[in-house]
Amino acid sequence: MIKVGIVGATGYTGVELLRLLATHPDVGIEVVTSRSESGKSVADLFPNLRGHLDIQYSKPDPVILSTCDAVFFATPNGTAMNIVPELLQSGVRVIDLAADFRLRDKSEWEKWYGMTHACPELLEEAVYGLSEVNRDAIKAARLVANPGCYPTAVQLGFMPLIKNDVIDLSNLIADTKSGVSGAGRKAVVDTLFCETQENFKAYGVDGHRHLPEIRQELTVVSGKAINLTFVPHLTPMIRGMHATLYAPLVKDNVNLQSMFEAYYKNAMFVDVMPEGAHPETRSVSGANVCRLAVHRPQNSNNVVVLSVIDNLMKGAAGQAVQNFNIMFGLDEAAGLVYVPVLP
Repeated sequence: MIKVGIVGATGYTGVELLRLLATHPDVGIEVVTSRSESGKSVADLFPNLRGHLDIQYSKPDPVILSTCDAVFFATPNGTAMNIVPELLQSGVRVIDLAADFRLRDKSEWEKWYGMTHACPELLEEAVYGLSEVNRDAIKAARLVANPGCYPTAVQLGFMPLIKNDVIDLSNLIADTKSGVSGAGRKAVVDTLFCETQENFKAYGVDGHRHLPEIRQELTVVSGKAINLTFVPHLTPMIRGMHATLYAPLVKDNVNLQSMFEAYYKNAMFVDVMPEGAHPETRSVSGANVCRLAVHRPQNSNNVVVLSVIDNLMKGAAGQAVQNFNIMFGLDEAAGLVYVPVLP
């Protein structure tokens, strides 16, 4: 069994990690940390785990965590970077679900996250954990930066078009919507039930932290500068993310459906839906899958891609477990074979 620790396992992504890893056939959960809940039973705080996980929260201790083979960080931005160097020196492999290692440029990271990076020397080493692009690098990685939820949905939708050089990279648009769980478990007024129910709003139009992440990775794939307009929205649902992506075509005689099917033929967690389909967020709830549909409305010179994921699964914890499986040479689907929940 692979010994695993989870730091910060009281937020939505951390609890989702616990749900997935508690029944993973190759994992033994050794350490689960929380400063605020230390000494309390995990199953007492989260009754869905009763009968599956008998362990108490403890305060994060690098010495204890260093006895693990792998450590997941489901912590606020700026936490993992203070502990990761010590764990890597001890031979522990790390998957960070926050943003501490997603951006390669130190000044860019500090600009968007408003703090000094504690270990900028690791920014270049960290492997960006979008397995559909970086699977080989993930296999050998000591440190994986798990992608954000919006970046996952957006990149998977744009990737085939960019790799096949069929769109104008100077005018990409990502119109995205997320369920409220994407804002985290901390109680703030903007995410109270009475504030979000029967309401729909855009936010971060002038600049969202996921914008430089998306821009960075699409530039790596394309080898060219891109211009992206990215607008996130908050929707009155718990789970789910929908990205509607727009781009001008620069090639006319192209079969977009065949292109997407060919690009993702070996991607077990990307489902290219039939021509004319409209994927729904509820069709991926609780599953580590991205469903895509590609359209060319009225045979115009614009392509529209619809991309849906569960923001806590393929957008966070599920993708982290997928990366863990790749890192340790396991079946990529281990612990991730779940049929989406309906209704």
